[in-house]
Amino acid sequence: MQILSFSSTLVWVILYLAIVILAAEIIHRREGKDTEAPRKIVHIGVGNVILIAWWLKIPFSIILQASIASSLVCLISYFIPIIYSLSGVGRKSLGSFFYSLSIGVLSWIFWRDYPYFAVLGVLIMTWGDGLAAIIGKRFGKHKFKALGMNKSLEGSLTMLLVSFGITLMILALVFGSSWQIWLISLVVGVFSSALELISQVGIDNLLVPLGSAYLAYFLCTNFI
Repeated sequence: MQILSFSSTLVWVILYLAIVILAAEIIHRREGKDTEAPRKIVHIGVGNVILIAWWLKIPFSIILQASIASSLVCLISYFIPIIYSLSGVGRKSLGSFFYSLSIGVLSWIFWRDYPYFAVLGVLIMTWGDGLAAIIGKRFGKHKFKALGMNKSLEGSLTMLLVSFGITLMILALVFGSSWQIWLISLVVGVFSSALELISQVGIDNLLVPLGSAYLAYFLCTNFI
């Protein structure tokens, strides 16, 4: 039973997103030296909206419109830093733009028939990539380079474990728990981590969700 009307839900979602961005901006102004934390607050906070959309069965058209609007805001902020938490982490990156774009693309592909694969891809990007960056920066002691980029073993391991856990929870919820689900989740986790390692200039925010969702879809439709 739906407790709130659709219009009321939309208002609360918009309010939630505004609070997330406002909190990130306040943290940036207080701790201006470190722009990673505000960006990851937005990164994780915004991505969780996909769960609300799935739970309330929000129409695909609304998700697509929101994706287009947020992609335009992120693209404008890339050139004109109107919202600093979307603008960069001391380097030019289109990560926020790819983030918003990926939600629209995943919804276009999966939302009408297999929304849980879209949710899986978005949440892997949201929590996997977000926590990997935070853990890697704060606790990453074992550094290495991947295609010229600085990475850490701690961050990469976080990406793998979180991606595995998210995939396992969603697929087990939809298909039930089985050894195939555990194996598929492990494969998706490893693949997502590999994509995050080789991606540059924020393209991981597009490759990771699309790649992980497609792989999960292929494995589930062929081996379950």
